[in-house]
Amino acid sequence: MTATVRLDNHLEATLNRVSKLLNKKKSDVIRDAIAQYAERIETNRKSRILTAVEKTKKADGEAFRDFDGVAHDGL
Repeated sequence: MTATVRLDNHLEATLNRVSKLLNKKKSDVIRDAIAQYAERIETNRKSRILTAVEKTKKADGEAFRDFDGVAHDGL
């Protein structure tokens, strides 16, 4: 697939500089950048999901302890 991207002057200069530093084609630098960006987003998303799961487990544990105490209060 071919994609066309418009870059401002600053971003174009950055792409040119990075391309030369890495001795890679500009298209390779762009592909690598997209892959790294996507990986970072997916990792961040997984981290947020795991944090939410841990919070839910903690809240459920507290609710269970409250319920268990009431269920066994001798009434």
